[in-house]
Amino acid sequence: MGKPVTHFEILGKDGKRLQKFYADLFDWKVDTNNPMQYGMVDTGAKGINGGIAAAQQGSPGGVTFYVEVEDLGEYLRTAERLGGKTLMPPSEVPGGPALAIFADPEGNRIGLVKAGSM
Repeated sequence: MGKPVTHFEILGKDGKRLQKFYADLFDWKVDTNNPMQYGMVDTGAKGINGGIAAAQQGSPGGVTFYVEVEDLGEYLRTAERLGGKTLMPPSEVPGGPALAIFADPEGNRIGLVKAGSM
């Protein structure tokens, strides 16, 4: 059985502007009530929810989706074997899930989230 996409993330230079844009465009509820002002998105519809925020310094921003897997390290090794590159090794987010990020052979950022950690 395939692995589910469980989260999306939209990052850019002006996180507040992006949060307002997508909230106004799609009528999404965006909650930034956290120290990082990471906008947790509730689409209010079927499908997955996500996040909108400013990209960290040095990050190109863009759109990332997260796939739920059992073993982050195993999937990073497989991605590298298939031509991908690890961008962020397995990491614990304070109060959040265990994550990792890799680039596919074309440079697209794909996130991994450890099953059961969300």
